[in-house]
Amino acid sequence: MIHTVTDIIIYPVKGLGGIHLQEARALTSGFEFDRRWMLVDADGKFVSQRTVPKMALFSQKIENDQLYITFGESTFNFPLSSGTDERVDAKVWDDTAVTKIVSKEASQWFSDQINHSFRLVRMADENARIHYSKTIMSDVSVSLADGYPYLLTGEESLRNLNIKMSSPVKMSRFRPNIVVTTSAAHEEDTWGQLSIGTALFRNIKPCGRCNVITIDQENANIHPETLQVLTTYRKSNNNILFGTNMTCIKEGHLSVGDPINFL
Repeated sequence: MIHTVTDIIIYPVKGLGGIHLQEARALTSGFEFDRRWMLVDADGKFVSQRTVPKMALFSQKIENDQLYITFGESTFNFPLSSGTDERVDAKVWDDTAVTKIVSKEASQWFSDQINHSFRLVRMADENARIHYSKTIMSDVSVSLADGYPYLLTGEESLRNLNIKMSSPVKMSRFRPNIVVTTSAAHEEDTWGQLSIGTALFRNIKPCGRCNVITIDQENANIHPETLQVLTTYRKSNNNILFGTNMTCIKEGHLSVGDPINFL
């Protein structure tokens, strides 16, 4: 079977709705514009759907070098290059990321929508965060994503899960960056190095999942069954696995429809 890319998704502001692309530029730290912004609390700690499920209802789009965020009837936009000189040493789990406040207006808009005081920050540069991977025992350049710059999922993994579910769920529950055709459920876990388009990726490890996969990305309702069912057959060392984490070891471009070449 020839495996191909069926979807490419980026999430400019961490935790918000994704943008589906036909093509993307793969950088070492993640797809261009993917999770380069995020909301932080007063202590600089990142905010996600784990604690604010309705973040799923914020949609995003990039147009004319502007990032547009929409929640309900309200839309806020700002230039992709915008940012103040106010530095924030933001926390993503155990990592510190050097970020800067986007603007007081952007922070206020988000705070008004969520009804809680947050600040919108952006990465100071592409090397603003370095994550130490215990799996490969080396540093990984990564955006503001949880641990690794890319998450790849296989279509057969979702089909296999939905066979066991009382109601099927969509791939959006798992918030991948790359979705591919597969011939067997979770075969992506075993892949090594692969090239897609002109980019080269290295598979690091299957992705341990949290309660975000119980959140319907279309209405923010919580359905525990997704995690409960996966627990019955995808639990390993107290982790519930779905999809696989990857790094980019050669930057390049890839598109929907591109074949995957295994090296």
